[in-house]
Amino acid sequence: MSFKHLFSRALGAAPGRLHMAAHSHHLWPDASFAGQVEAWEDAARLADTKWDRVMGEVWPEAQAHVAGELGSGMADAIVFAANTHDFLIRLTAAAPRADPRSLRVLMSDGEFHSARRQFARWVEEGWLELETVAAEPPGDFTARFLEAAQGDGHDLILVSQVLFGSGRRFDGVDELAGLARPDGPWVVIDGYHAFMAIERPFSRAAAQSTFYLGGGYKYAMAGEGMALMHCPPAFGPRPPLTGWFAEFDDLTLAPGQVGYAKDAMRFMGATFDPSALYRFNHVRRMLDGEGLDTAKVSAHVAGLQAKLLDAVAGTALGQAELLNPLDGAPRARFLAFRSPNAQSWCAQLAAKNCIADVRGDVLRIGLGLYHDGGDVKRFAVLTEDLTS
Repeated sequence: MSFKHLFSRALGAAPGRLHMAAHSHHLWPDASFAGQVEAWEDAARLADTKWDRVMGEVWPEAQAHVAGELGSGMADAIVFAANTHDFLIRLTAAAPRADPRSLRVLMSDGEFHSARRQFARWVEEGWLELETVAAEPPGDFTARFLEAAQGDGHDLILVSQVLFGSGRRFDGVDELAGLARPDGPWVVIDGYHAFMAIERPFSRAAAQSTFYLGGGYKYAMAGEGMALMHCPPAFGPRPPLTGWFAEFDDLTLAPGQVGYAKDAMRFMGATFDPSALYRFNHVRRMLDGEGLDTAKVSAHVAGLQAKLLDAVAGTALGQAELLNPLDGAPRARFLAFRSPNAQSWCAQLAAKNCIADVRGDVLRIGLGLYHDGGDVKRFAVLTEDLTS
């Protein structure tokens, strides 16, 4: 089955390109264009009063979509920002700490650069004590991370539900959530490679005590500018890094008072570009109209992944180590091939107008709703003459 008609603008903009990096920069469906236009038209038509519509209609619709997708059922626990780095800064500032001079953090050594780089820099300044759990070997990573988390001495615990480098899953979200307390430790799940890639990745039980990060840039197909965070009730009622939108529902406070919303809006910043929310809402409506959900999209992708592995089995790529084999469990939307030739292969594919991406010695191939069997065959032909 092909869904290319839903992406006619993006595919038509570069007809010779074979885009195999849906996990990195997902192509935008036509519905997102309609959302972008609506955002512009609302700004032109409503001018100063556009925020009444944004915060009264667009934002709540997006919240409901996210809460339904996560499986939390808590729309008022969702807040949006421009990127997840913004949320990490607000969270680390708000997290309770045993020593006011330093935050004690536990995370894996396979976290994305937003956390890896920022936390490493804060370690240099002496603002943060960092303990890491090795993501390799992957077979017992969940057990090893949970064992480290159960030890006393952490103020903040952060881990990716799907590791961006290998596509391997952390399967202990509920167990980790059981350790979280409003007075510490706080548990943060980075779901950037899980949101709209794994069906209902977040349980209602975990939602009561755990922060969850995600965004629209990848599998949500909405583009940049739409990071999301689920904020558990009673955790961080007064974040110290705060924008005026955090008291947007109460602008009647006396001068000098710092008020906060009671729901997830307490973690809000200030004025933002709402166009990503428009795009996201239009994409979600598109999926509903087509009878598609995350489970069906994942099944479409899983079928293509299996065909791709069969098609490249006799090539150099097929001899590389597949870090996330198809084992029947809920999985990443990309295939991670480890090889000392990964960088060279990525460059060779790019020279043929085939876009993949590479992380160190791992070549990542991401399939999405805009791929079909013909794309898999075309990719397999391109891999036949990959050299070291």
